[in-house]
Amino acid sequence: MSSKLEHKEAHQTNGVVLPIVAVPVDCLASPDLQQLVKPSEFLEPDGEGVEVVVLESRANAKGVREEDALLENGSQSNESDDTSTDQGPVPASPFKETSFSIGLQVLFPFLLAGFGTVAAGMVLDIVQHWDVFKYVTEVFILVPALLGLKGNLEMTLASRLSTAVNIGQMDTPKELWRMITGNMALIQVQATVVGFLASMAAVIFGWIPDGHFSLDHAILLCASSVATAFIASLVLGMIMIGVIIGSRRMGINPDNVATPIAASLGDLITLALLSGISRGLYLELEDKPYVNPLVCVFFVALLPLWFIVAKRNPVTREVLYSGWEPVIIAMATSSVGGLILDKTVSDPNFAGMAVFTPVINGVGGNLVAVQASRISTYLHMSGIPGESPEMAPRKCPSPCSTFFSSDVNSRSSRVLFLLVVPGHLVFLYTISSMQGGHTTLTLIFIVFYMMAALLQVLILLYIADWMVHWMWGRGLDPDNFSIPYLTALGDLLGTGLLALSFHILWLIGDRDADVGD
Repeated sequence: MSSKLEHKEAHQTNGVVLPIVAVPVDCLASPDLQQLVKPSEFLEPDGEGVEVVVLESRANAKGVREEDALLENGSQSNESDDTSTDQGPVPASPFKETSFSIGLQVLFPFLLAGFGTVAAGMVLDIVQHWDVFKYVTEVFILVPALLGLKGNLEMTLASRLSTAVNIGQMDTPKELWRMITGNMALIQVQATVVGFLASMAAVIFGWIPDGHFSLDHAILLCASSVATAFIASLVLGMIMIGVIIGSRRMGINPDNVATPIAASLGDLITLALLSGISRGLYLELEDKPYVNPLVCVFFVALLPLWFIVAKRNPVTREVLYSGWEPVIIAMATSSVGGLILDKTVSDPNFAGMAVFTPVINGVGGNLVAVQASRISTYLHMSGIPGESPEMAPRKCPSPCSTFFSSDVNSRSSRVLFLLVVPGHLVFLYTISSMQGGHTTLTLIFIVFYMMAALLQVLILLYIADWMVHWMWGRGLDPDNFSIPYLTALGDLLGTGLLALSFHILWLIGDRDADVGD
């Protein structure tokens, strides 16, 4: 018999300790089932039957086996006299967490990522007065799109590599090298293409309102965007690989540390690179006009090389062809938020908005990314995408089921929502103590800011609950597809709601807040 029966634990029924026998589900469909498992094998001497619990041992998409969890469910269901093996296993909840434990685990990464967005906001507050931001205002449109690469590329890279480590795909040096080269080549392809498309979107969005087009400025935007995206993805990708390998050797789950580090460093590194590169290229625009086209040609010429490397690697070949839709749509969505930022910050009355934009966008994106990842993990415990259509709702969930039900995902959504106010208060105090921005933190300003932040996170958590289940029911892995959409939507909502708050404060005459200067 090729499949051995394994005694997992003792099962107690009516005071008699009886063995549980785990039978692979594949055997149920076998025509030789009667030969494999004979009724006489499961009879006590007195003829009493022994309860048989049929378990499905299947690795989910994250490499986690549910056998132990299902055994626990099977032992907990022994109160019932129904010993039928026709019923399928009920998916076990992978979380045994209280609200306090969830909040405690999320708090430190949340604060770490939040202070990274505060640093990015301080940088943007300083560089907005540079000549390149004054005379080529379309650079502001690039800010949310390029900062969104953190959610589109680095966070998904961290998720893929963490999964590979956890399921043993990076144990040997050969596997490790193959995983690193394939993924690094993949994100360079994606970063170059997204950087180029982001510059085209910035040119178009800058041209539509004014009807003014400058070829020199367009080339400058293209060179700055492509160079920033390429270098930022290279640096952050190397950091992610180092963190994940180091975490594995230290016995730490990389899922718990890689994403917060990507979030905390991504905004700051990307914004610093964009500011420095665009300023340097702007200074060379008059004396050496050939520099900008050469930069564009150089990075675009490297694209076929990275494409070939990623295509030849079986680890990244599928993502190379199928992973473009969420990345490009997310870039376009973030660019709309960048257009709002450009038109708002260009008005001297609302210059103070620049320092708060990365903060509100980053906090909302980080919180919804945590919730999407948790829901995805919960669904992965029931199988693989598309195989459990009953887990996907046929219609949008009600707000009550998202925020006020008793399941673990609703509990985590409440915890994440409650982190918004204290987290933003800490970040606002940090900005104020560092004398950042052009805005005095009056009570009415804090109230309007908190209303915008709460509404942003509320909408994002609700959409995440629906989107992750919807993607799951259609065979899409939410880990790869949901986070880019949600972080881009967070950029759009955060920038729009913050701009609306600043306009309302100006209209009601909150001069004490010094919104503009």
